[in-house]
Amino acid sequence: MKGFRFTKYIPPQDPEKNNFENLLQIFLQLVTMTGGDVAEALSWLTNLDKQYNLTNASYGIGDFIDELKSKGYLTEENQKGEFKITGKAEQTIRKSALEEIFGKLKKSKGGQHKTTFSGPGDEKGSDRRNYSFGDNLDQIALTDSLRNAQVNHGFSGDYLLTEDDLEVVENEMRTQTSTVLMIDISHSMILYGEDRITPAKKVAMALAELIKTRYPKDTLDVIVFGNDAWQIEIKDLPYLQVGPYHTNTVAGLELAMDLLRRRKNPNKQIFMITDGKPTCLKVGIKYYKNSFGIDSKILNETLKLAAQCRKLKIPVTTFMIASDPYLKEFVKEFTKVNNGNAYYSSLKGLGDLIFEDYRKNRTKRF
Repeated sequence: MKGFRFTKYIPPQDPEKNNFENLLQIFLQLVTMTGGDVAEALSWLTNLDKQYNLTNASYGIGDFIDELKSKGYLTEENQKGEFKITGKAEQTIRKSALEEIFGKLKKSKGGQHKTTFSGPGDEKGSDRRNYSFGDNLDQIALTDSLRNAQVNHGFSGDYLLTEDDLEVVENEMRTQTSTVLMIDISHSMILYGEDRITPAKKVAMALAELIKTRYPKDTLDVIVFGNDAWQIEIKDLPYLQVGPYHTNTVAGLELAMDLLRRRKNPNKQIFMITDGKPTCLKVGIKYYKNSFGIDSKILNETLKLAAQCRKLKIPVTTFMIASDPYLKEFVKEFTKVNNGNAYYSSLKGLGDLIFEDYRKNRTKRF
């Protein structure tokens, strides 16, 4: 009998890395999943070691912990004497998330985003045009201009190069973008046996590291929303955890709009990662809540803010990590009012979608 026999593939450890680097990669993933709880992450790592023999007789988890401290990833210098990750570890987690989610960018061209507009920029494009008085000399396409001179005047006699032979390369104008990333931290983000908050955190950390390293003139603000909404620092992303909250989308949008009003960039956008419908609204000092279906009072306030964002030319891109029909109807109506975009994404494809939309919105003016 002809055919193929398949077995479960277990990827080998990277031979280029030593024991510490292999364990560090796993440890950083666990820290992200535990919301920055180092003790729990180390406990999980010890159990994984027992099950999969990650260490050997000459290098154990205790050696790994000592090396984490000596290399500046962990510290015990706090009032409770607990293990805490350091700023170095936080940055390494962001870089790891960038590598995991946007790793394909390694092969992309370096530089900042470009618009579809040509103008007085310093990023050379691919378009050519005839020379005009006032063009900078460094814009002249020398090879093309010499070719034009040979075609127009031939090779006989003195070599002749005239103004009509010159071609210049159009410079593409760079632009800046201000982005607010809204992350839903309501209780449903960990319900039904599915961890939705960890992929959302990874995407946020990858986007943050991408902007900080590739597009430093862009701005990224991260806010979380449950019963209320508040801004968090990028360095706090690994510690982000879901709470016993409802979903106050209105509070999140209000805070996002307030942050973007302070930005002077012409390009502004909101990315919203959520897995459900708005179920909460703050009225005065009280909370109006309804988790049963789509409440018309909450819906109307949410759509009102969607319209305000559209008036201010702030598109909202919604990444819905759910596929319930009635949730799709809500997102469809919200997107129509805002004239934004919506994606019904699996957790696996979330990072690619956010990067593609971020790049697309950076090539146009709103």
